[in-house]
This record gives sequence, C-alpha cells and structure tokens, in this order.
Amino acid sequence: MELRPLGHPIMDAMLTGVTADALESAFQAVAAADGIIAVTPAFNASFSGLFKSFFDVLPAQALSDMPVLIGATGGTERHSLVLEHALRPMFSYLHAIVSPRAVYAATSDFGSQAGPALGERIATAAADFARLLRACGPRARRDLVDEDLASIQQLLGGETGGS
Repeated sequence: MELRPLGHPIMDAMLTGVTADALESAFQAVAAADGIIAVTPAFNASFSGLFKSFFDVLPAQALSDMPVLIGATGGTERHSLVLEHALRPMFSYLHAIVSPRAVYAATSDFGSQAGPALGERIATAAADFARLLRACGPRARRDLVDEDLASIQQLLGGETGGS
C-alpha cells in the first residue's frame, strides 16, 4: 500500500479525527491481513513522517497480535539502526509481533558490484517471516468500526470496563 496518495486523508484524520473513505479502505486492508511488511525510507535517523502519521491514525487495536516484517531504505548503511531504534519499538508499542530479522537497503545495494547481498537478506528475512506467519496462524478478523463505536459508547456511558 503506497501512503503518498493517502497523505491528505492522513493529515485530515490527524487534525479532525474524521477519516475519508480511501483511508478507511486502507485501515480495513490492514485489519484484514494475516501480516504486514512495513517499509519506510529513513529520514533524520527515523521513519518518514507520513509513515508514522499513518500508524498514528490507524485504529488502536488494528495491529494487535499481527506479525510484521520491518524494512527501511536509506543513503548509507549507517542509518540501518532505524530498524531497531524506531520501527521495532513503534510496532511493539502497537502490540504487533515483530519478526526478528529486518531488512535495510542502502543506496550501495542497488546497481553495485557487491553481488546479491540485498536479495539474500530479503530471502532470509522472508523465510523467517513465513515461519512467523505459520506459527501465528490465521488472524482473528477485527471490525475496526465496531471496536471504535463500542469504545465511544463506553466513554459516553461512563463505563470503565472493569468491575
């Protein structure tokens, strides 16, 4: 899923709390997945703002118990820690099950004489992710609209969810 076409709806959702149909479709696609592969360009030693903003407006439980393979691209290998210092903590916070092996691709990985190193890293990470998906099994589907509505009803009714 390319986030650039969703830039305006993401910002509108951040500012108003209202989600456009295109963004709702994206949310439903994420919620319906058995797992996701999330890749972002590295920007100022972290993920891109649009990438983070999408996950900021994604309904709270959409990634709960979802297997996620993380990846990033950037100018040099020095930025590869974005995977461990930005992406992995964010997805852990969102209660996703983050695959242990991530993929970082630097400019030198494309069109270089280094050989198939990037392809091998991708294949190894993909094999790990496939094992994770099999181990987790099919994901229980979540109806994000019903969960949000129940949450709002609980707030309006003054219920705390506990006894």
